[in-house]
Order: sequence, then structure tokens, then C-alpha cells
Amino acid sequence: MGRTIGLWILLFALWLALSGHYTPLFLAFGVGTCSVAVYVAVRMEILDRESAPFHLSWGVVTYLPWLAWEVLKSNVQVARIILSPSLPINPSMVHFKGSQKTDLGRFIYANSITLTPGTITTGIDDDDFEVHALISDAVDGSEENEMNRKVTALEGAGAGH
Repeated sequence: MGRTIGLWILLFALWLALSGHYTPLFLAFGVGTCSVAVYVAVRMEILDRESAPFHLSWGVVTYLPWLAWEVLKSNVQVARIILSPSLPINPSMVHFKGSQKTDLGRFIYANSITLTPGTITTGIDDDDFEVHALISDAVDGSEENEMNRKVTALEGAGAGH
């Protein structure tokens, strides 16, 4: 029941933010639309821990700023490579072991790697992540290990809920 109410509140807040209209008619449309969407999700039995991961809310507050900083640092590094006259590109494929226990955790880890400029997750096989890197020095394992630990901590933060 908590996920159902949480999803409805989230959808209605998004409706309000995106519509920009707060007349009674539009508010009624928002209530109706969000109610139908949540009803359909409940009837389809797709409203579970991974489709509505509210348990990660507090962990995301600390993870996202860290990820944004890593993305910024990687942007600067990739810009230096592109602007360098010698263009020191040395592409490589590497494999990393992830310590995430859920599909959602692996999803967050794979997308965090891909969001970081210069690296792309090309495949996941259970806990093995295949990553393409623009330069081989960029994937020395230290940043990925830190990201792996942070995503595992984020995933574990919601384990008790």
C-alpha cells in the first residue's frame, strides 16, 4: 500500500511540475490521470521494490552529488584528450566484477559507468560488467571499484525497508 501511495504522490507531483496549470479542472485531470496510472500498475502487478524503489531515496541524496562530480572530472579528462594535438586515444575493453545483489543495483552501476564520459557498459553477465573505455588508463580499476562500493552501499541502504 505504501508503494501505491508513494507512486501516486510522485506522479501527481510530476504532473503539477510539468503542467504549470493549477486550475481546478487541470488538478482534477491530474488526480484522475495519476489514479488511473497507479490502478493499471497495481492491476498489472508491476508495482514492486524495483519498479518503485522508494527505499533508495535517502541513499540517492549522497550518491548523485558524488556521481555528478565524477562525471564532471571525466568530462574534463575527455575534453583534454579531444583537444590534445596528438589525440592520445587508446580504446580498450575491460571486465569488472560487480558486488550488487539485485537487478536494480546492477542497472544503477552499469548506467553510472556509462554516464561517466569516456566509458560505456557494453554488456552485463550476472556480476561481470564489460566496459569499453576511450583510453585504457581511464579504467585502472580505482574509480570503478569506488563506484562499485558506492552503488552496493546505495543498494544495501534500502535493504532493511
